[in-house]
Amino acid sequence: MRSPLMRRLGLSAVLAVVLAVFGLAPSASADPAPAELTFATDTATTTPGGTVNLSMTLTNNKTYDIWFVYQTIDPTWLTTQRPDLKYSFTGCALTTAAGSTPCSGTGPADLGANYGTTVPPGQSRTVTLTLQIAADSGCNGNVGFYSYFYAEFSDTTSVSGGPVYTPETRVLCA
Repeated sequence: MRSPLMRRLGLSAVLAVVLAVFGLAPSASADPAPAELTFATDTATTTPGGTVNLSMTLTNNKTYDIWFVYQTIDPTWLTTQRPDLKYSFTGCALTTAAGSTPCSGTGPADLGANYGTTVPPGQSRTVTLTLQIAADSGCNGNVGFYSYFYAEFSDTTSVSGGPVYTPETRVLCA
């Protein structure tokens, strides 16, 4: 006597094969995240007293405007383990179609306001922070950061992301 469980499993397997053959089976899709944060630096190395431009690009992959963004940026754990590495953010600029405009809020709190009021669907905003390495900083260490962000869309949905890591900058001895 066949078990009803085996009969159901067999039927499920046949149905799955038929759906796969005709292309109707659900597939794993690589849909982009509703909002994506990426980082880039203009150089991978610097010396004490040098600067590095750290660009943060927020892309809206959704069909609704981003109305609000909150973003933090903090040093990685390895960066905090080197107290001889001295650095600070000394500048901030938002790149727009009309050029570059200064922004405020550099540091670990609320960088999101710097992206401008609205990010339309399919568009990006880039904010560039200037990282100044102190002249008396230690060297032969890496400076890196990580970020979390939260974005709200005009359709009342939201998304959280992170941690997103920046490229590390190596501080070299001159």
